[in-house]
Amino acid sequence: MTPALTWVQLRDVKCTELEGAADGWGRASNRADAARDRIEQHLLTGLRTTQEGEAAESAVARLRQLSRNLQYVYTECGLIRTTLNSLAHEMKAQQKALADALGDAAALRFTVHADGSVTYPAAGEGLVDGKPLRGGTASSGAFPDLVQPSGLVAPNPNAAKAQDIADRVGAAVRTAAEIDWRFARILRDLKAEAGLKVPDSTWKDAAGDAAAVRGAAAGYLKSGIPQDATPAERRDWWLGLSKEQREEYLAVYPDQIGNLDGIPALVRDAANRDNLQLLIGKLEGRDDGKSVTQLAGLREIDRQLSAGTQPPMFLLGISDEGNGRAIVSYGNPDTARNVAAYVPGLNTSLDRGFAENDLKRARDTAIGALYHDPSSAAIAWLGYDAPQLVDGMDSLAVMGDEKAMVGGRSFNGFMGGLVATNENENPHLTAIGHSYGSRTVGAATQQGGGTPGVDDIVLLGSPGVGVERSSDLGVERGHVFVGAADNDVVTKLPSKQQVIVGAATGPFAYWAGDVADEGDDDLWFGKDPASKAFGARRFSVAEGPDLVGAHGVSFDAHSQYFDPVRDPASANSIALIAAGRSGRVRPEEYR
Repeated sequence: MTPALTWVQLRDVKCTELEGAADGWGRASNRADAARDRIEQHLLTGLRTTQEGEAAESAVARLRQLSRNLQYVYTECGLIRTTLNSLAHEMKAQQKALADALGDAAALRFTVHADGSVTYPAAGEGLVDGKPLRGGTASSGAFPDLVQPSGLVAPNPNAAKAQDIADRVGAAVRTAAEIDWRFARILRDLKAEAGLKVPDSTWKDAAGDAAAVRGAAAGYLKSGIPQDATPAERRDWWLGLSKEQREEYLAVYPDQIGNLDGIPALVRDAANRDNLQLLIGKLEGRDDGKSVTQLAGLREIDRQLSAGTQPPMFLLGISDEGNGRAIVSYGNPDTARNVAAYVPGLNTSLDRGFAENDLKRARDTAIGALYHDPSSAAIAWLGYDAPQLVDGMDSLAVMGDEKAMVGGRSFNGFMGGLVATNENENPHLTAIGHSYGSRTVGAATQQGGGTPGVDDIVLLGSPGVGVERSSDLGVERGHVFVGAADNDVVTKLPSKQQVIVGAATGPFAYWAGDVADEGDDDLWFGKDPASKAFGARRFSVAEGPDLVGAHGVSFDAHSQYFDPVRDPASANSIALIAAGRSGRVRPEEYR
C-alpha cells in the first residue's frame, strides 16, 4: 500500500495472504521451538549423563548457545506471526466498514468515485414548482452540496445519506492507512543482528519488539485473556483455544500466560522460560540497585534451568514486579499426587540469594518427598513482596500484617491454580510457611473460603500466624505442623501486648510483660504455634547455633529447617508431611 491509500486498494487487500504468511512464520517458530526442545531434553541430557572431560564441556557450551539462538528464533518468528495476523485482523475490520458503506451506496444508486466522494441523484420536490431537487456530490470531511434552505425550499433528502456514506468511506481509508503505517514500522524493527550469537543486547531488543507487538495486538489477542476469571475458568479457556491461538498467546504474551494461575504447568514453564530471557534483556545495562539485584537472581535461575536438575525444574512464574516474583517447582505439579508450596519470609526478594538458597530449600524438600513417594513435587513460591529490613520504610512492614494479607490473596490464587490443573483425582497439597511466610500462609487461610485444596500446613520459624488455634487454619485436626528451634529468636519474639506494657512500665518491664502474657505463649502475630495452647503437632528439630557465639551473632538457627545436612530431623519431617506420610513424623514436646 502507498501512503495515498484509496478505497479501491483497501477493498482489494488480500488479508488471506497476510494470514498465510503468518502461518509460515508460525511454522518457522514451531520448528525452532522443537529443535530447542530436542537440544534441552535429549542432546544435553545425554551428554551430561554419558560424557565427561573438556570436549564434553565444550560441546555442552556450544549446544547451550545453539539452544539460546533457537529460542530467539522462536520468539521473533512468533512475534512476526502475530504482527501479520493482527494486521489482517484490523484490516478486515476496515474492509467490512468499507463494504457496508459501498453496499448502502449501491442500494441507494449513489456513485462512489475513486477519491471517495459520493454523487447522489435528484430527489424530493420543490415546495413552489414541485420539481425534483437537484442532486450533488458529498465528500468526506466536507459539507454536502445543499441548497440554502428557506421557508419555500427543502434540501435534497439524499444529501445527508450521501454525506454519511462519504464520511464512512473516508474513515475506513484513513484508519487503514494508519494501521498500515503502524504495522510496517513494527515489522521493519523485527530483524536480528548479524552473526551466529544472540547476546544479551539482542534480547534487550527482543524485549522491545515484544512490547511493540503487544501494543499492536491489543485488540487482536489481549482482550481475550481472562484476567478476572477463576483458575478453573482460565484452565477451560486455555483448553478451548486452537493450537494456533495458543502459540500466538505464548509468543506475544509469555509474561501474562506464564503467570496466570489455572494455566497448565508445562505451558507456564515454556512461557516463563521465554519471558526470562526477555526480562534479562530488559534489565541488562541498567545500573540502579533494583535492576542489578534482580538481574543477578534471573541469571542464576537461568543458569540452573540450563544446567538441568533432578527433579526437573518448572518455571511457574517470573516477573520484575515489586521486589521480583519467581515461582519454581521441582517436579511437575500437574502430574504429582503430592505437591508442597513453600512461602519464604523476611528479606526474601528476587536476588541471587533467593535463587541459590530458597530454591535449594524447595529442591531439598522435593528430593526428600520423592524418597517417601515418587509422585511428589515441591515449589518455592515468591509471589508477593516480603518485608525487607534493609529498606528504612519497609523495616516497619515486617511488624505489620499488610504484606501478609496481600500475599495471602495471591497465594490462594496460586493454590487454586494447582487444584485446577492437577491431573490426580484427589491430590495432596501442603502449604509451608517459613518466618514471615508463615504469617502469609496464616493470612491466606482466613480469606474467602480458605486456601484451596490444602490438606497439611507446616509452620517453620514462625512469629505467629494471626490466629489463636491451629483449628482456625481450615485443615483437619492434626494436620498443622510446627518446627521451632530452641535458638531461633524469631520463634520467641514478644507479643505486641508485652512490648506495649513493657515499654509503659520502664524498670518493671520484665515483670509486666509476664503479666501481660500469663501463659508466656504469645508471639508478635498471635499465639506461639509451638505452644500447647495453639494445638499444632510440633516435630523435632535441631536447636541450632546460639544467637551469640565465638564468631559473633548468628541467625542460622532460623534458616536451617530445610537443610538435610544441618538439620536432618527437621528436613525429613517436612519431606514426610509433603509426601503425605505425616503419621511417621516424630513429635516434640510443646513449649
